[in-house]
Amino acid sequence: MERLPIETGRVVRSTQGRDCGRCFVILQVVDDQFVMMADGLTRKLAHPKKKKIKHLKPKPVRMDDLEALREQKCLQDATIRKFLEANGLGIDQPLCKED
Repeated sequence: MERLPIETGRVVRSTQGRDCGRCFVILQVVDDQFVMMADGLTRKLAHPKKKKIKHLKPKPVRMDDLEALREQKCLQDATIRKFLEANGLGIDQPLCKED
């Protein structure tokens, strides 16, 4: 079975760390070990999460219009949240309690 590629726009599930089990969209592939990712709720576009590729499991879902939205400067946290929720991969609330 061939592993899905780690690429910009790919949805991945975290397998390690505090965010284990959560789904994110890859915003940038930094190098062969790291990616920058966001989910629009706990990790926003202004502060994406840097994570090792070996701690991620790629999903068959891909956000194809990510680059086009980024070029048009229309990419927002709500766009990523809605995309994940539409594919059944969203989360209801952040990891920590907000004061």
